[in-house]
This record gives sequence, C-alpha cells and structure tokens, in this order.
Amino acid sequence: MTIAIVRRAVGAATASLAAEGLPPVLARIYAARGIRHAAELDHSLSALPPYSSLRGIDDAAARLARAIGNGERILIVADYDADGATACAVGVRGLRAMGGKVDFIVPNRFEFGYGLTPEIVALAAQRDPRLIVTVDNGIASVDGVAAAAARGIDVLVTDHHLPGPTLPAPAIIVNPNQPGCAFPSKHIAGVGVMFYALLATRARLRAAGAFAGRPEPNLGQLLDLVALGTVADVVRLDQTNRIFVEQGLARLRAGRAQPGVAALFAVAARDVRRATASDLGFVAGPRLNAAGRLADMSIGIRCLLADSEAEAVALARELDRLNRQRRDIEAGMQEQALADIDEASAGLAGERCTVCLFRPDWHQGVVGIVASRLKDRFHRPAFVFARAGDGELRGSGRSIPGFHLRDALDLVTKRAPGTILRFGGHAFAAGLALPEAALPAFRDAFEAVAREQLTPAQLARICETDGALPEGMLTLDLARRLRERVWGQGMPAPTFDDNFAVVAARIVGGDHTKMTLERGGERFEAILFRHSSPLPSHIHAAFRPEVNEWQGTASLELTVEHWLPVA
Repeated sequence: MTIAIVRRAVGAATASLAAEGLPPVLARIYAARGIRHAAELDHSLSALPPYSSLRGIDDAAARLARAIGNGERILIVADYDADGATACAVGVRGLRAMGGKVDFIVPNRFEFGYGLTPEIVALAAQRDPRLIVTVDNGIASVDGVAAAAARGIDVLVTDHHLPGPTLPAPAIIVNPNQPGCAFPSKHIAGVGVMFYALLATRARLRAAGAFAGRPEPNLGQLLDLVALGTVADVVRLDQTNRIFVEQGLARLRAGRAQPGVAALFAVAARDVRRATASDLGFVAGPRLNAAGRLADMSIGIRCLLADSEAEAVALARELDRLNRQRRDIEAGMQEQALADIDEASAGLAGERCTVCLFRPDWHQGVVGIVASRLKDRFHRPAFVFARAGDGELRGSGRSIPGFHLRDALDLVTKRAPGTILRFGGHAFAAGLALPEAALPAFRDAFEAVAREQLTPAQLARICETDGALPEGMLTLDLARRLRERVWGQGMPAPTFDDNFAVVAARIVGGDHTKMTLERGGERFEAILFRHSSPLPSHIHAAFRPEVNEWQGTASLELTVEHWLPVA
C-alpha cells in the first residue's frame, strides 16, 4: 500500500504559544495538535479538574467511607487488561491506606468473559463482601448488578466505557461518559476514575476527622500506577491524562516507583529513572497485559501490589515469560492472517473498507493485538475472532481515525438483529461476541457500515509530519526535550521530514539499516528498522529525533519512519 508523507497544517495558535514563552519548535508542534494556550500544558496536579464535577462521586465517597468506618468487606472486581489491573491495584492500595478491608477478584477471560456477570457475582459472594467495586468495567453489567442486589450486596461501578441504553441498577455509578456527567475529560481511563473516587473518599474521611492523630494517606504515591494504566489503555491524552502521565513519570524518574512497576522495567533491562511514556506503552504495559491475554491477570495485579522487591521481581519475571510466549503466538497468528488475506485477494488497497478474520485455532487472548497489527498494516478497521466455546466467537477490533468502532457495532446490531450477542468499547477499540454461524452476516454488515462512513481520503495511508527543521535546529538537545514530553493517542510524537543524501548504509541486526544521512552541511546518524534492501542515493525521509545512549555517551540518532526516493 502506497504511503504518502503529508505535513500537518500549521496551527493558528503557533504565534500565540511562542509569545507565551514556548520555544518556536514546540509552539509549532503543540499548535498542530490543537493546543491553543500554554495553560493547557500545565501538568501540575492543581490543574486537574475537581472530582466534584463527576456525577455520582459524592454518593461513591459516602458509601466507601461508610464501608471503611464500619469495617465492611469491600471486593474489587477488575478487568483483565492493564487498565483494569492498575485500577485494581490503585483501589486496593488506596482503600487499605484509608483503613479499608479490601480484596480483589479478576475474571479469567477464558472462563467468565468480561465484566460483572451473575457468574462473577456468585464467585464474589463466596468472599462475603458488603460492597463490590468494579474498576474499568460495570457500566454494561445490568444483570450482574441485579444479581448482586438479590444477594444483598451493594455495587459501586467505576468505569469509563460508553454506556448502553440501560444503566445498571441499583448501583452507584462514577463514569465520565454516563448521561448527565459534567466532568470535562471524557477520555480518562478506568484507573483515572478509580483514582478520583479515592480523592473524594479521602476528602470525606478527612472532613469526618478520620485521620485525626495519624498521617493522611498520600495518594500521590499511586500516580505511577495511574500513568501506566492510562498509557497502556491508549486513551486520548487530553490535559487530564497528560497530567496523570507527567506526574507518574516524575515519580518513576525520581526513583519512587512502586516495586512492581520498577520490576517490570528491570526485567526488560530498562532504566526506570529514564522512563518515558513510550516505555509505559511498549515495555511495562505489554508485560502486564500478557497475564490477562494468556493466563490470569491476578499475576499482574499481585505484581503491582507487591511491597518487596524480591516478590515483585519474581512476579515480573513470570510476566516477562508470558509476554515472550504471547509474542510467539502473535507472530504465528499474524502470518496466518496475512496468508488468508492474500489467498482471498481481499483487495484491501481499495476494494474493501474493513478486515474481518477468523481461524478456529486462534488464541482468544491475542486477537486484539493481531487486529491492531492488521489495522496498522492496511489502514482499515479490523476485527479478529477466536472460538470461545459453545458455538460462540469472541472478537476484538481496532479502528482508524474517523470511524467510531463502538458506534459502528451499535449500528450493526440495529441493522442485523441477532448477529451480535453483546459488545462494548470505545472509538478506537471494541470487543464483541457472536454465534459462529453469524460471522458472514457480521462481516457483510460491518463492511457496509464502514463503506458508508469512510471516505477514500480517510482510507489512504499517510505518514503525517511536522515539516522540516531549519539548519542547526535538529540537535541532541531537541531530542532530549521531546523525549521528556508526554506523547501518545491524540498527541502523536513529533515526526519531521526532509530530503537527505544517503552517505553510507549498512545492515545491522539482520534486517535493520544503519545510515549516515547528509542535509546541506549537516550529517546525522540514522536507523531504518525492518529494512535490509539497498537504498537510493537520495531519499525524502520522515523521521523522529531520538537520544541514542551507548556506553555512557548520548548522541542524536534519527529513526526513519518512512522514506521515498528523490528523483
């Protein structure tokens, strides 16, 4: 598929941001990402929206404070991904610090599926809780909440997913996406919602004098967990989420990481004191997610709850082993998926708008990450399915900008009733279950929805850049400045482009190309991953300035994202 290098439009606020004190390059970068005022880049905790603007937060704080005061058993029901695991760890640590009697349970995705189901309520009831708190799930658990109420168990739902037509009742709900909620950030992850519930609960206990004569719990100690869950869940990095990530990274870089987070970095041979948002997303996050994909996420939660380095490292090593196993399974599934696409001659370059694949022996826990790879490769919304037993398929999907995946599934349910058994998610990621016999009908209905909503321009694969840098501005200092900032979903890391002469090139690591590039009177070392073919003498390259550290020395290196020959 042809990839075009396209420069982002220069933001109208570039000049005003520069006038407010931002360096010109950063002013240009942030303006192109919709930032209008320097105040939007205030990442201090004082810039967080107040918890009072969350619908249901007062009732949630009152119920949690009552449970703590009365010594009631609180049971957290977690989701089996990194957001759910970090939200669970934040909830357990925070409530225990306030004096709560709290434990957790996390559904095994292969046995129970997602959310607070009646089956999970029955399992939870064996712990004899008076209060169940869901984290990163629950907004669609209508039957589960009713089952809990029938057993005399109260439910507090903390979630961030989009609600369905019916809210669970009777339940206290804290979710910025529920109807009538005025909280300004609609993008915080489940871990962020749980953190806010703790802030409100601490304030209520403080007002009641619960901390008289003893230190107040420092919830800031949990911000590295909040940052990890926020980045790993690939939510949009609006100002609220950037604050969470910046503050969490500050703790990591200061050597104040939770033992479990530090251990996840250690088993990956990464220095936690130099942590970046990318490390959270591509180093710590996948290792944590591996437990939920292949085994039991309780391994990951126990790692995050470990108080000793020895326990944390032992659990992190098991997570690292599972992640290596996950990579092997993923590679095999991806190879098979590409073979199926080739065999079907799907015409993804122009004929079809979606990818929808299934093989009977594919692994349920890895379908989401394979869907993500296919979405990236073909720039199409993609669903990948695996068998879940009893004639049912479970699928996971990923989408491209301009196509809201959960809304698309909602439309499919209306146009093809009975095709989808259940679904949930948000704009860029969603999951669903359907009868195996309904897969062809789903594939056609999903394709029809995408064909109506996506334009040829949206389906064209492009590499967006922030343009060229003037001579003398492409420096190690710039690379360091950019590395320290928070980039991710909705706030893409800066990429630049320019014409270069290829002065030298050699193959390293089997299939990567190390280069020396020249532009005017400047020379730069560069790396092009997963490319071993000869390069032309002149290229137009889209690249990221990176800090390359080797044997104690830091130097500038350009990571080439894409290139085109220059005539």
